[in-house]
Amino acid sequence: MRTIYKQDAFPKIPRRKRAAAYARVSSGKDAMKHSLSAQISYYNNLIGKRIDWIFAGVYADEPVTGTKDNRPEFNRLLADCRAGKIDMVITKSVTRFARNTVTTLESVRELKLLGVDVYFENEKIHSMSGDGELMLSILASYAQEESRTASENVKWRIRKMFQEGRPYTRRMLGYRLLDSTYYVVPGEAETVRKIFMDYLGGMGATAIAKKLQNAGVSAPVGAVWRQNTIAKIIRNDAYTGSMTLQKTFISDHITKKKCINRGELPIYRVENSHEAIIDKTVFEAVQAEIERRAAKYNPKPASESFPFTGLIKCGQCNARFIRKRAAIKTKYEKAVWICHTFDTLGKAACGSQRIPESILLAKTAEALGLEVFDESIFRIQIKEIRVPASYRLCFVFKDGRTIETEWKHQSRRESWTPEMKQTARERQLRINEERSKLNDQR
Repeated sequence: MRTIYKQDAFPKIPRRKRAAAYARVSSGKDAMKHSLSAQISYYNNLIGKRIDWIFAGVYADEPVTGTKDNRPEFNRLLADCRAGKIDMVITKSVTRFARNTVTTLESVRELKLLGVDVYFENEKIHSMSGDGELMLSILASYAQEESRTASENVKWRIRKMFQEGRPYTRRMLGYRLLDSTYYVVPGEAETVRKIFMDYLGGMGATAIAKKLQNAGVSAPVGAVWRQNTIAKIIRNDAYTGSMTLQKTFISDHITKKKCINRGELPIYRVENSHEAIIDKTVFEAVQAEIERRAAKYNPKPASESFPFTGLIKCGQCNARFIRKRAAIKTKYEKAVWICHTFDTLGKAACGSQRIPESILLAKTAEALGLEVFDESIFRIQIKEIRVPASYRLCFVFKDGRTIETEWKHQSRRESWTPEMKQTARERQLRINEERSKLNDQR
C-alpha cells in the first residue's frame, strides 16, 4: 500500500537588511569634527553587531548645514538607495537628516517608494510605519522653525556686535581677532604691503596672484591666490586701521544667500579701531588706480550670464570653469570654457583643458536625451558638470543620477560655420580669377 507522509516546510529565513547610516555636523570646528568621528564609530558598531543587518556603509557630511542641498554624502546615499544597494537608513534625528521640511519629506517619501525604511533614533520613528509620515511632518516643521529661530538669534548677536563697533570676521590676512580687536601678524602684514605696492607699481591682480603662488606664500585661510583674492585685499579698507561693518547680510536661513547691503540695514563706520597696515594715502591711491584701469579697459557688464556659468567644476583643483573667447578677431574665433585656476595661474597650478562651448552644448543635450540643447530643461535637471579628466565630462543631475561621457575636438572643417565656408569659397573664386587673368596676359 502506498504511504504518503507530510513533510513540514523548512522555516523561511528572513533576508538580512542592508543597513546604512547618515551622520552630519554643521560646522568645521574641531569639536564638531570629533563629534562626526564619534558618530561614524557608533554606527559602525551599532550595525555591525546586529546579525539581521548587513553593514552598507556610513555616509557623513561636513561642515554644511542641513538647510542646504549641496551635501555630497547625502546625495550619494540617495543615489545608492535608488540603485538598490540599501534597505534601511539610520540617522540620529530629524534635525540631522535635514532642517528643511520640504527636503525631509521629499527624501523620505522617495525612499519609501523605493522600499527603503528611514529610522530616526531620537524620535524612534520608522518612515515605513503607518503614522511615520504624519509624525515626520510635525517634527520636520518643528526642526525648520528651530533652524529659523537659531538663525535669527545669530543674526541678532552679529548685528548687536556691529552696533557696538565690534567686528565679526575672525580671520583676515595680516590680522588676528582677539577680544573684538584686530592685532597685526607681522609676516602676513608684510605680504599685504607688498600686494598694495605691487599694484601701484603697475602689476595686475592676476600677476600678483601668480607671483605669490610661485613664491610659495600662504594664501588667506579658505582661499587660494587668484585674481579675486587680490581684488578683495586691495579693496578692504580695514587695512587702514578703520572698519566698515555690515557691508553684507544673509537674506534668509534656508538659502543662506549673502547679499550686498544697499541700504536694507544700517552700515557702521568705526575709525581708528585697530593698528593700520596700509597708510590711508596709499589705500586711496590704489582705489584711484583701480578706477583708472577700469575706465581704461571699459570691460563688458559683469551681469552677462550663460547657461553653464558657475556649474562646471574642475576635477583637478575644484575651481569653476569660466567662459572666454579664443582666437579673437580671426575666422577661428569661438567660445570656450576654461578652469579659472588654469586661466589665472597657468598649467603649473592646474593641468586642466579648455572645452569648446559647442561641444558642451552637444554633450549636454546628449546627456539630457535631447536632439538640441534646451536651457530651460538644463536648468531644471542638471545640478553640476564635473570635469574629472581630459576629454571627460560627468553630468550630475538634481535627482542624484550621474552620466559620464567622453568628447573629442572637432576637426577644423567640422568647426566651420556656413558663413566661414561661404567666405572661403568666395576667396578661392577670387584667387582663381586672378590666376586666369595672369595666364591670359601671358
